Amino acid sequence: MNRITRRGTMALGAGAMAAASFGARAAIPMGNATAPRQPIENGATLRVLRPTKFVDADETVFRENTAKFTAQTGVQVRVDFAGWEDLRPQTAVAANTGAGPDVVVGWADDPHIYADKLLDMTELATYLGQKYGGWLALPQRFGKKWGTEQWISLPMGGTGAPCVYRISWAKEAGYDSVPTDHDGFLKLCQGMKRNGHPAGFALGNAVGDGNAFCNWLLWSHGGMVVDEAGKVAINSPQTIQSLRYARELYQTFIPGTLSWGDINNNRAYAAGEIGLTQNGVSMYFSLKNDPRTVAIAEDTGMMRMPTGPAGKMAENVLLLNAMVFKHSRFPNASKEYLRFMMEAEQYDPWLTGCGGYWSHPLAAYGESDVWKSDPKLAVYRDTNTVEFWSGYKGPISAASGSVAADYVVVQMYAAAASGQSTPEDAVREAERRARRYYR
Repeated sequence: MNRITRRGTMALGAGAMAAASFGARAAIPMGNATAPRQPIENGATLRVLRPTKFVDADETVFRENTAKFTAQTGVQVRVDFAGWEDLRPQTAVAANTGAGPDVVVGWADDPHIYADKLLDMTELATYLGQKYGGWLALPQRFGKKWGTEQWISLPMGGTGAPCVYRISWAKEAGYDSVPTDHDGFLKLCQGMKRNGHPAGFALGNAVGDGNAFCNWLLWSHGGMVVDEAGKVAINSPQTIQSLRYARELYQTFIPGTLSWGDINNNRAYAAGEIGLTQNGVSMYFSLKNDPRTVAIAEDTGMMRMPTGPAGKMAENVLLLNAMVFKHSRFPNASKEYLRFMMEAEQYDPWLTGCGGYWSHPLAAYGESDVWKSDPKLAVYRDTNTVEFWSGYKGPISAASGSVAADYVVVQMYAAAASGQSTPEDAVREAERRARRYYR
């Protein structure tokens, strides 16, 4: 399992999920829409910055689509892949210096930190929505400037975080499926731990997995960082209850999760060291397409984490959110590049090649063949319909983005779960830190 590294060796297998493997594709339903007139500037060249691959086809197909754009337009495009933890600092440098990449495919909140430095994307987003069945709920929230109909970014996909577990080990603990309530979920984890199959959830500063686990804890117990008006509201009975629950759940974990990044749970699960975690689809396909671990893939199930109030799916989504900086010398070429990448001829092979890892933001892509290729993928199809967001319930803004980037919520749960702080002390510290940004 040492071959699984942080920088993208989660291969899907030779051709297993490559775009060509589906042969003739089912048609993506399209509406009538006229593309924006964006004449490409003479001599245009582009630099694009995006996160490093976590599945091989993510980079392979993305580069192939970029090469197609160059072949059709003559625009040379350089694509740089940054480590997940490095993407935000590099984006900040570009925003603050007014130089660097034209297009940044950043994380969900990032465009809202730099909203005044970005080009308006309303015309392009409107066209794509009209053509491809409309934008799903979460991408709409993160694409638009809060409280307006102005699009400041173009969401490209999101990876969800359902529960991934060993079916046989859950049955040994007395469960045929993952319970949908907190108490039942805790008992499942306790039973698996007693049988030598502990759980493992990231409590380190992991962009994907740390935020996924800790935001789920907060939202599913009815907690929030701020209220609808943007007033810090994290210090609540619901949050304290969730911190106490996190402490109990932590007792079922494998040691070391306080320092876990986004790859550690993948490694531990593949090695049989843990029996339950949260993860995107990448881990499943890595296991499925390696002869050494195919048996683990067959014994792997994916189900929703316990729901929040009113039965709502309370899972975190790591959203890719593309933005174009005003400092770009070639704004039309930048927008045209993003339009090209979101059209079905390019987007569906990328979605399919990734095995649905970056789940679609536009409703029409719900008809993609990728969702019919394996029944276990069904849980990922509706990733971007979730109704929670970082900074929930308040406005998506520079403040919410900064709180997420500073891991305020993650570190609150890490402190309380591990016993480094009481729940009351941990939430007070999180409240203090959040108020630094919400002024």
